[in-house]
Amino acid sequence: MAGKSLTLDEFRALAGTEVGVSDWIEVPQEKINAFAEVTGDHQFIHVNEEMAKMTPFGGTIAHGFLTLSLIPHFFASAIDVLDTRMGVNYGLNRVRFLSPVRVGSRLRARLKLLTSEPIEGNGFQMVWEVTVEQEGASKPACVAESIVRRYA
Repeated sequence: MAGKSLTLDEFRALAGTEVGVSDWIEVPQEKINAFAEVTGDHQFIHVNEEMAKMTPFGGTIAHGFLTLSLIPHFFASAIDVLDTRMGVNYGLNRVRFLSPVRVGSRLRARLKLLTSEPIEGNGFQMVWEVTVEQEGASKPACVAESIVRRYA
């Protein structure tokens, strides 16, 4: 369930501010294994619990791209754009994975609207700074600039 419900114009007025914080989501081993199956990335650090125990992480960690792929979930739980018929992922400007996501961790995202500009087709292009936090960690798991296009 989304948090803040705003129109495109209301979002535009919030450029430069944190607009929402998502709900927490857990990252169990089953989700990591399923991501490995879908992507074909079976590196032991993600899927072999015994071998991963011998690494500096002490156990398995989520794929960075799994963390990144949770961005739509974070948006859906934090904000709702009222006056649009659709939104599309337009890409990313910058992505950094700053700390490993340990199996069983809980993640949430802080969503800061950097810019919101009108585009052709009765829409807006919004650039968001998405900071993915890991519960109890001192550094974010991931910081990304996500570009979303919304059409009224």
